[in-house]
Amino acid sequence: MAYTVTINGETREIDAPEDMPLLWVLRQELGMVGTKFGCGIGMCGACTVHVDGQATRSCSLPIGSVGDRQITTIEHLSQSPVGQALQQAWLDEDVMQCGYCQSGQLMSATALLNRNPNPSETEINSAMQGNICRCACYTRISRAIAQVAAEGTANV
Repeated sequence: MAYTVTINGETREIDAPEDMPLLWVLRQELGMVGTKFGCGIGMCGACTVHVDGQATRSCSLPIGSVGDRQITTIEHLSQSPVGQALQQAWLDEDVMQCGYCQSGQLMSATALLNRNPNPSETEINSAMQGNICRCACYTRISRAIAQVAAEGTANV
């Protein structure tokens, strides 16, 4: 079936079965491999993208239900001040080890700071709870998010 979707501000034509997860549309149909496959059931967060600004698990979102909603992926993250600030904070805090989960982590963190530019430690931990990091970089991830909040970048 043919779908017209907006991904990273660009209108794309997709020919895929309506039940194909958005994750596979991004990776296989569009070659956008920054969004990762983790568990396939929406529990680990590796596949997180934004759907109308909300952190959403793309592995459990069928392309047929996307409609006219706006999709943003990790490939577009550096286009926003919050995304840029988070990427720099990730480097400053030396967050990454293996890096596999990091696109999902960054997408969840960006959605958090876009809706709440000054979250408490509890709010950060709550928002990031669904993102699993096998390298256990949670403390550094939280510090990086808090750093961006403290800088006021999310208030821009």
